[in-house]
Amino acid sequence: MVIAVTGAAGMLGSQVVARLTGDGAEVVGIDLREPAAAAPGISYRHLVGDVRDPAVLRIAFGRVDAVVHCAAALPSYPAAQIRSIVVDGSRAVLDAARAAGVPRLVYISSTAVYGLPRQVPTPEDHPYAPVDTYSTAKADAERLALGYRDADLVLPVLRPKTFLGPGRMGLFSMLFQWAQEGRNFPVLGDGRVRIQMLHVADLVDAIVTVLRAPAAVANDTYNIGAAQFGTLRDDFQAVLDAAGHGRRVVSLPARPTRAALGLLERAGLSPVYGRLLHKLMDDSYVDIGRARRRLDFTPRHSNQDAVLEAFRWWQAHRTGGAAPTSSGRTSRDPWRQGVLAAAKFFF
Repeated sequence: MVIAVTGAAGMLGSQVVARLTGDGAEVVGIDLREPAAAAPGISYRHLVGDVRDPAVLRIAFGRVDAVVHCAAALPSYPAAQIRSIVVDGSRAVLDAARAAGVPRLVYISSTAVYGLPRQVPTPEDHPYAPVDTYSTAKADAERLALGYRDADLVLPVLRPKTFLGPGRMGLFSMLFQWAQEGRNFPVLGDGRVRIQMLHVADLVDAIVTVLRAPAAVANDTYNIGAAQFGTLRDDFQAVLDAAGHGRRVVSLPARPTRAALGLLERAGLSPVYGRLLHKLMDDSYVDIGRARRRLDFTPRHSNQDAVLEAFRWWQAHRTGGAAPTSSGRTSRDPWRQGVLAAAKFFF
């Protein structure tokens, strides 16, 4: 098979490229950036370009058997960029795939389309309930994608939980840095909420599964998340234990801390965005029963497998004994902590 992967230089896209080329596929990657690592081999061709550019997509999709659309924005982006990349980018990819006669397109959505659901575990038939710019863009883009699903285009939609693994940074880099420095780490309230995550390798397995599945099975929408997960406190404590300093997760009063972080976000002094603050206050996990039944898919990794592997990767790739700083433009980058960097001295 010849498969095109958008966002191929990103954390997810690069893992998809590595898996597909390893399985013998010929892969065409599209990204604004060059790959972070050397090209996987002669079966890989990388195009530097924007998924919103029809000319780039015409070249990329010219003779492919399938597309995996991984390119995305992060919640930390300005609102206009989120909308443009998520919605306009998806429309451009879908139009180009249809024009090229691509028979299958795997659309990577997000459980953010559910907003802050009160039904937990959350099933795929839960209505869209976006609560901010990012979740609204993801919901609108998914609605758009489903409109392209027809007799000529098989279009699996995967809704992953937050995925972790080697190379994933973002806000998790704050936990990793504080743990490595021998500091306690705070949680809102008692931290006993159950927050489901996902190992990136399991998401890649799901992508490969729907690429290979019969059309009648693949042409559906699937939640993808860890099957084994505990509380947020347990997951954070596992990282502190792995750092080896004997530090603990400490509770902060939920309401005043959330209010303070909300003010800091609005002032541009904290990367912790509003939907995350609310999500960390309640159980957050989805029903993966449909993927088990229809795809015979069971995730191989627990939450703690995912977060600990990401932490070990972070430890191995620190520069000069300290974590690199970044603007957080991709999920590979550690986000700037803003005023929270100073707060660590109290822990």
